[in-house]
Amino acid sequence: MMQRRHRLVVALTATVGALVLSGCSAGDLGSSDSGDGTTLSFLSDNSDASLKTAQGLADAFNAKKTGVTVKVETRPQGTEGDNIVKTRLSTGDMTDVFMYNSGSLFAALKPEQNLVPVDDQSYAGDLDATFKSTVSAGNKLYGVPFGGATGGGVLYNKAVFAKLGLQVPKTWADFMANNAKIKAAGIAPVVQTYQDTWTSQLIVLADFHNVAAAQPDFAEQYTAGKAKYATTPAALKSFQRLQDVHDQGYLTSDFASTKLEAGIKHLTDGTGAQYPMLTFAVGTIASQSPEKMNDIGFFALPGDDAARNGLTVWEPAGVYIPKTTTAKKLDAARKFLAFVASKDGCDAMAKATTPFGPFLVKGCTLPSDVAAPIKDMQPYFDSGANSPALEFLSPVKGPSLEQITVEVGSGIRKGADGAALYDQDVKKQAQQLGLPGW
Repeated sequence: MMQRRHRLVVALTATVGALVLSGCSAGDLGSSDSGDGTTLSFLSDNSDASLKTAQGLADAFNAKKTGVTVKVETRPQGTEGDNIVKTRLSTGDMTDVFMYNSGSLFAALKPEQNLVPVDDQSYAGDLDATFKSTVSAGNKLYGVPFGGATGGGVLYNKAVFAKLGLQVPKTWADFMANNAKIKAAGIAPVVQTYQDTWTSQLIVLADFHNVAAAQPDFAEQYTAGKAKYATTPAALKSFQRLQDVHDQGYLTSDFASTKLEAGIKHLTDGTGAQYPMLTFAVGTIASQSPEKMNDIGFFALPGDDAARNGLTVWEPAGVYIPKTTTAKKLDAARKFLAFVASKDGCDAMAKATTPFGPFLVKGCTLPSDVAAPIKDMQPYFDSGANSPALEFLSPVKGPSLEQITVEVGSGIRKGADGAALYDQDVKKQAQQLGLPGW
């Protein structure tokens, strides 16, 4: 599951120009310490976005001259980085504070055993409820958000929609009706980029809010081996929707040989009207076609019920305090987390790197010049119409999903067959994790 999450998110981060910094060693990115007060070590992964965010937080916090100085240390990304975090926690060698994934990966850290709860802190009530559910265990809260949320849905060309008199769809039927009108106008309704195979998963993954709306306990039952994609009607529709857009001839003609950058060009040029994608991709739009940014919007993948229309969210990582943080430094660590979970902290993160979604702290706002697709996400948070992606609720994700979704999305395999094959793929992975019920 960890490998899959990193492939989905890190692959996109790489395409939007993030430079992986692998030459940094622990402690060599820290701000200078005056020699007075307390120094906190803060562990971050070494991706460009994470490092900029971590250092931006440290610099802004240190500028307040509270008597606490935060110094950033780094670790690798991916499986190697995960192993470092788990090893340092188990050996009592963890930094004073650290950032790490939320959701099921957070749960694998055994938070009740290894982390300091923060539900008694004054900011706890200011955190987004959905985010809190992904950094909680045993009715205790353990983390604050490191950056903003990322949305999974559909980027669309607003100029095309305006020209054809189309409205943002809130049901799959409306989405398909729009597609018919777009195709009739000589424009490809749906951009797909299967040369970058990971992008083929977006319709299935971004549909999870609709699955959860129809069956709220799906993630729990799925993890227990009791719910399957092929036999759960709402989940099966995720694969059938991927099949539908192909079978109706709604895809860009070069879908099988195109990568993300070329897909973004289809979207910004208006030769393709909609692109199922994560909001990370606004970085590619900004670098390739900044003059077209105002032409692009974003909406959640529609489901069957307009009244339950909502967004599937990739939650940000969290910042945590390990139990090994000394009593002398614990108050300082709490002060730092309080800063991260404040408007000043959000502003520091927004200044350090471009947000790809709303901040999940009450009182935090996006910069006024943030890209239009990111602004389009905010109503889903204001109304509470959002759900975490399945990978934040369950450790079960089969390694072959992107190959299966390429086949379904290319017409090689029917949606029902793809769902059944994915259930087999998932079973192997769940058994490797030693989950009961499999």
